[in-house]
Amino acid sequence: MSTDQSQRSIRCLVAKVGLDGHDRGAHVIARAFRDAGFEVIYSGLHKAPDEIVQAAVQEDVNVLGISILSGAHNTLVPKIIEGLKEYDAFEDTLILVGGVIPDDDKAELKALGVAEVFGPGTPMEETVEYVRQNAPER
Repeated sequence: MSTDQSQRSIRCLVAKVGLDGHDRGAHVIARAFRDAGFEVIYSGLHKAPDEIVQAAVQEDVNVLGISILSGAHNTLVPKIIEGLKEYDAFEDTLILVGGVIPDDDKAELKALGVAEVFGPGTPMEETVEYVRQNAPER
């Protein structure tokens, strides 16, 4: 990795979508991203897919981390991806999903455009390094 890549500013939106009220993991990853030097925006709880899309577009983020534990990932994540495409923001945004996602659903999410799915217990260093290596340039 070049020095320029490790020093560039990476803007991340950590988003909680739907009725999922469990936000401890989102807070942990937001803090890890902040400690890694990333700019972090946290959506707060209970956001609709459209609200997350609007925040990602308005904040011009490189990375959208969607935290979801409700089991509605196959419904809500595609709506977010569709919204990003409508604003021509999909190609320039690294989309990550975190939470309890069944293995069978991970391939489907990746086929839709999710770059990676991180489950419980993933080391923070692994997630941070993935973002550093894969976040699109702005």
